[in-house]
Amino acid sequence: MKKTLTTIALSITGLIAFAQQDAQFSMNMFNKLSVNPGYTGINHALCGTIFYRQQWTSFPGAPKTALISLDYGKILGGGIGLTVDQDQLGFDKTLKAKLSYSYHLSLGGLGTLGIGLDAGMIQKSIKGNFIAPDGTTSATPGTDQSIPWGGTSATTYDVGFGLYFTDNTNRLYVGLSSLHLPDQTLSNSGGSAATGVYDFQYQMARHYYIMAGYRFDIGRDFSLTPGVLTKSDASSTQVDINLLAKWRNMVFVGVSYRLTDAIPIMAGLEWPLKNNQTTVKFGYSYDVTLSQIKTYSNGTHEIMLGFCQKFEKPPHRQSHQNVRFL
Repeated sequence: MKKTLTTIALSITGLIAFAQQDAQFSMNMFNKLSVNPGYTGINHALCGTIFYRQQWTSFPGAPKTALISLDYGKILGGGIGLTVDQDQLGFDKTLKAKLSYSYHLSLGGLGTLGIGLDAGMIQKSIKGNFIAPDGTTSATPGTDQSIPWGGTSATTYDVGFGLYFTDNTNRLYVGLSSLHLPDQTLSNSGGSAATGVYDFQYQMARHYYIMAGYRFDIGRDFSLTPGVLTKSDASSTQVDINLLAKWRNMVFVGVSYRLTDAIPIMAGLEWPLKNNQTTVKFGYSYDVTLSQIKTYSNGTHEIMLGFCQKFEKPPHRQSHQNVRFL
């Protein structure tokens, strides 16, 4: 059974190499920076977010993803940011790091348009002990030279572009972006059977993202925000449909539907500190798997930690007495 599951994991690795290659997150409404550089600094604050996702738990070689992002608004006419993430599936590992800048264009009474660009690097590496379908292992390499038994890696540069609009009430948002614009092939040639390291090539496809959402305020304490995130590499497309409910901007619960894949359920807390100048938040989501992988999986777990620090002083309210009512 273990050998069978490992074979399935290797097959999934091959499929992903020709499909969408960016890591996915269920709480994507809190992770806009990594997929759209136009979002950089749009909150006019210093904000940071950490994600950790463990997908298809109990499955051999299951995907594990970690991400950290940081951005700051109101600088150089816009905002600057940094995103680093590592995605691992079995013996396949992808590391991405990029800097981003967004120019914030005021559209008068409509809102603000962020015009963003990011640049950085992508590193792809394959290394690990595994069992091939023919029964050979990394300690006793087989004859298939397409498998890098001794481990190998390749690194190249990366560029992305994005537009992000939010209205003046901060209720509506719309984003369009494209990542991995060079559409490059990561390669590492020069291996041989003598060294146990073989030639390595990996095609990094251009990715496209569309996001949108609108917050409906229900009385003074509640709000509902439906949203959608569409991601495509021009050969396959995935859609996440979200609904997030908040109470007093402190407690949130939500549900999402990822077409033919999973139903994520999420919940979290936001704590306002220091006269509402600092906000700390925590979120957790659990994906109920819908695809055929559910037979072997115990679901997917995701944790999010974040903060935002504003530097604008809140308006000072003054009170006056009217002599008529002394």
